[in-house]
Amino acid sequence: MQNFDVVIIGAGPGGYVAAIRCAQLGMNTAIVEKRKTLGGTCLNVGCIPSKALLDSSEHYHNASHAFGEHGIKLEKLQVDMKQMIKRKQSVVDQTCSGVEYLMNKNKITTIYGSGAFKDANTLEVALNDGESDTIQAKHFIIATGSKPNLPESFNYDGKRVISSTEALEIDTVPKSMVVVGGGVIGLELGSVYARLGTEVSVVEYVDRILPTMDKDCSKELTRSLKKLGMKFYFKHAVVGTKATAKSVTVNINKRDSEESFDIKADYCLVAIGRIPYTEGLGLENTGVKLDERGRIQTDDHFRTTTPNIYAIGDVVKGMMLAHKAEEEGVFVAEMLAGQKPHIDHNLIPGVVYTWPEVAAVGKTEEELKAAGTAIRVGKFPYKALGRARASMDIDGMVKVISDATTDEILGVHMVGARVADMIMEAVALMEFRASAEDMARICHPHPTYTEAVKEAALALDGRALHI
Repeated sequence: MQNFDVVIIGAGPGGYVAAIRCAQLGMNTAIVEKRKTLGGTCLNVGCIPSKALLDSSEHYHNASHAFGEHGIKLEKLQVDMKQMIKRKQSVVDQTCSGVEYLMNKNKITTIYGSGAFKDANTLEVALNDGESDTIQAKHFIIATGSKPNLPESFNYDGKRVISSTEALEIDTVPKSMVVVGGGVIGLELGSVYARLGTEVSVVEYVDRILPTMDKDCSKELTRSLKKLGMKFYFKHAVVGTKATAKSVTVNINKRDSEESFDIKADYCLVAIGRIPYTEGLGLENTGVKLDERGRIQTDDHFRTTTPNIYAIGDVVKGMMLAHKAEEEGVFVAEMLAGQKPHIDHNLIPGVVYTWPEVAAVGKTEEELKAAGTAIRVGKFPYKALGRARASMDIDGMVKVISDATTDEILGVHMVGARVADMIMEAVALMEFRASAEDMARICHPHPTYTEAVKEAALALDGRALHI
């Protein structure tokens, strides 16, 4: 029986980063992964492959819609979907191999198989090669992530009624697709196919897309996606689906009404969120408890109800984001080493990789008003930027919210080209509790998209220079 200082279950971004940090701090570390490759959902069927397809589809869309304006003429432009999927897989393979290299570099024992607790100190692993192994550790970190939420009423079959996993493998451009859910996953993957020419219809139960983000961001992105040809059915719900070999009929009800109708499409992508992956872990043998939403209960240090077992990432409360899981993994590793790490969940940025992109950090205007916080708001439109006009990326805006009394920045919300990278200016400033005046006084290079950040901060006092 092998013994370790710490064993991590799950080799996604949270798990493998936790393993690296534990090893760096001198712990004898092992990681258990049920897939044949490392990287978890993010690298295999999530963040990385979806971004590869998003980039490919954006190249095609620019070639077909914008190159002519730039004076670039093309003939017989077409999509080679099989090559697009092949390139996506190459990106995935390289990235996963990189994680394997890091495990070897840091002398981390990698065990491929499904682990289940025998007790709080013992893990039984059903190895992928058909054998079994039993390992013990002083500490365990559960980082098993999440899986798509696929209620039985949707009749998921993985062929016509699909999840995000299958949406990454479609090798011919569909004529039509219904996306159930106006959240991050549905919008990203829906926009991939819309840019390639698919007629995409989004069905969302509430009155807007991205319901957890700032309303101004939702409005901006909705306008842009409608220009792309995407159709939106707000305040609607999917009642059921009926698939055939070549299509699927989606039955839709208007919320708070008897009105219903059908949409026939090539595919129905179910993207109504993800649920924690905890089954089969043998938690009942450890004393580890779950909350009412099936997440593992932890304290502020990610310790479960069993003191030597920790949990991070999608299996605990908070946003289901790869970078959140990474920060939590590092936090636990450093705490086990006797350090006093820091993490502020309010300052974990969120990004939507559509085009234009959406990025945000801190509180939304709606949250601050609901809490009774007196605020000031400054906004600046992308269309007023010389850089945006030069690149023809004029959709979007930057919004800065500060405390009306102290001027501390409380939230920054962006829609536009490259805001996924720009948001870090706001994160850095907010980590140091900067004021909007600090943001406004920083010299930003010209011409750049980041000038919109400075201008939005100036706009809080009515001092924006270019509107």
